[in-house]
Amino acid sequence: MSNASLAVSASTSADYERLGILPDQIEPWEDGARTDNRSGTYEWWYFDAHLDDGSKLVIVFANKNLATPDKPLDPQIRVNLDLADGRSFERLMSFAPESWSTATDHADVRIGANHFTGDLTTYHITAAIDEIEVNVVLTGTVPAWRPGTGYMLFGQDRSQEFAWLPSVPEGRVEARYSIGMETHTATGVGYHDHNWGNVGLMKIIHDWYWARGQAGPYSVIASYITAHEKYGYSTIPILMLAKNGQIIADDASKVQFETEEVFTDSYTGKPVAGVTRYTYRDGDDRFVVTFTRREDLSRARMIDGITGIQRIAAKATRFDGAYLRFTGEIMVQRFERDVLAEEHMDTAIWELMYFGHAR
Repeated sequence: MSNASLAVSASTSADYERLGILPDQIEPWEDGARTDNRSGTYEWWYFDAHLDDGSKLVIVFANKNLATPDKPLDPQIRVNLDLADGRSFERLMSFAPESWSTATDHADVRIGANHFTGDLTTYHITAAIDEIEVNVVLTGTVPAWRPGTGYMLFGQDRSQEFAWLPSVPEGRVEARYSIGMETHTATGVGYHDHNWGNVGLMKIIHDWYWARGQAGPYSVIASYITAHEKYGYSTIPILMLAKNGQIIADDASKVQFETEEVFTDSYTGKPVAGVTRYTYRDGDDRFVVTFTRREDLSRARMIDGITGIQRIAAKATRFDGAYLRFTGEIMVQRFERDVLAEEHMDTAIWELMYFGHAR
């Protein structure tokens, strides 16, 4: 078997049958707990929003630190809040294993008094870490979607799995957030997805770009995943385009990815693209989605979040994974026979997750 086939997006009829899901129908249970928290598995529920007061909010409920998936249950909540006045708050808190509970028939994640619950249409999220407290209602305006089955499979026997479900590709947000005694309310546009797997990401993934945004009538989810060296750095492109709430393009075979203005980040040592571009060709028509970096929202070395024996082991193996999150401009262009027919621009959030050594 060639390296190119050692990392694939699962999308055959046999894949759907094995997983018990349908190609064009997503059920609430798919956003419920999909792992049993055993060693080697991991799972997280993610939310982000652009608010109309100029702030940006990210909330993540996870059963473990991604850098140590072989550990037992280690619940964590991450909150990132970036305000229009330039203040930025990044909080991460671990909780006792007994504080964790989940449902399997829908999203219902509880970590102590914090919760992340929903049914593919409406979600309620509350979290409090130190002086930061957030309360969010997210109502979907684009239907739940997944790339094929949502599973990416690695290895000759395809037994190593990483899965991704964009439960709310785009939705309306009502948010209340507090910094100490300072309280704000705002509305905006948000997104929620759910990820899980049965093998540590650093064992199967070298790096990925992931982005989401909206411009004019278009909503976008985009990713470009590069597999670990042992899988020949195989790549998996993903792009979903929706227009006025209806999905119009999501065939990965029609996607081309490219980067421009690549530089080495001084803190993480990773190569970062100032521009990432996804081109979707469909006959004589094509869409071009371009993300242009303007500001770094987060630059983190994963080893800084590891302590004790795990940190010593990570250093011994030269682990230098990094996570970077950006904000900037999204531009969506539609061409008809190479003639520009539409062009829309707005702000967006995207990320670079880099587990491997810089190539």
